[in-house]
Amino acid sequence: MFDAQKVKDACVEWIKEFFENNGPGCNAVIGISGGKDSSVAAALCVEALGSDRVIGVLMPKGEQHDIDCAYKLVNHLGIRHYVVNIKDAVDGLLENLPKDLTLTEQTMNNIPPRVRMTTLYAVSQSCNGRVVNTCNLSEDWVGYSTRYGDSVGDFSPLSRLTVQEVKEIGYLLGLPRDLVDKTPIDGLCGKTDEDNLGFTYAELDRYIRTGEIEDPEKKAIIDRKHKMNLFKLELMPCFEPELE
Repeated sequence: MFDAQKVKDACVEWIKEFFENNGPGCNAVIGISGGKDSSVAAALCVEALGSDRVIGVLMPKGEQHDIDCAYKLVNHLGIRHYVVNIKDAVDGLLENLPKDLTLTEQTMNNIPPRVRMTTLYAVSQSCNGRVVNTCNLSEDWVGYSTRYGDSVGDFSPLSRLTVQEVKEIGYLLGLPRDLVDKTPIDGLCGKTDEDNLGFTYAELDRYIRTGEIEDPEKKAIIDRKHKMNLFKLELMPCFEPELE
């Protein structure tokens, strides 16, 4: 049983407390894609801090076919926003990497989100801000994020909520339904999240919360991804010397 109202209210109070303890008076800085996660996280921050203390950053790489969704969100919330096109930064990095270095597809896919996180911190440190992580539990569970890219931030309102739970809070917050229900696309290879994962978020969410799943092959995929990607949620291993 998920009580969206109770969880939403508690999350808003948690955000308020975070800012009291980690920078009273500073701003929440959030990357805006126009999807449910950035929409819900931004709306929660607005309710907690006020629209004048939330800053959206739109980061297309060249032309972004759904950029109108990001504009729709910042206009709906009435928050200040910046548009930073990362294409030149990504191209500049690629052009200056060693010519004899063969870049893998995964390398190519992960460069833009890491450039976006650099951009967010550049804005945040210039605007007395704290960066909002927008990952949800379902994505984190199977490692569907880029390490040192969208997997990081200074605080995370959604990391313990599944996709369906995030959507229920989005409805409660009165966000435009087309943003909350927008088909999640990674923005990297042009496929939907579910195409890439090999199972639906509905199946994943149910498995996370109840342990139930009908398809043993999908269960095996989820379990394998979860085990392989746990390192993304942990601090880097550190050598601990025995000092006398």
